[in-house]
Amino acid sequence: MPYAYDTQNVFARILRGEIPCDKVLETEHSLAFRDIAPQAPHHVLVIPKGAYVNYDHFALEATDAEIADYTRAIGRVCEMLDIRPGADGDGYRLISNAGEVAVQEVPHLHIHILGGRPLGRMLQKAAG
Repeated sequence: MPYAYDTQNVFARILRGEIPCDKVLETEHSLAFRDIAPQAPHHVLVIPKGAYVNYDHFALEATDAEIADYTRAIGRVCEMLDIRPGADGDGYRLISNAGEVAVQEVPHLHIHILGGRPLGRMLQKAAG
């Protein structure tokens, strides 16, 4: 079963209120909070409240309401942080890792929103 969900992962525990977070936004189906080890001036994680392991799991099994809420929550966070691309050249990066090869550390879907500084290239061409 490719989508075995671990109910003891750190994000599940945050959603249950067992671990505190620096909340940025909460909606009916989503929670956004600041990363505890930020990699940019703005580094926010957005997670669905449902038990989804990664993005393809969410895309295939979430309800339309969950998908719409999650997508809009990401947009609202970008708006709240004032990092949407504009005349001043600001912008952001969204990152979601899925599986071992992509170095997914927490088996609960989460999107990193990073912004507030130049972020450089995402990947370098592998040697070889």
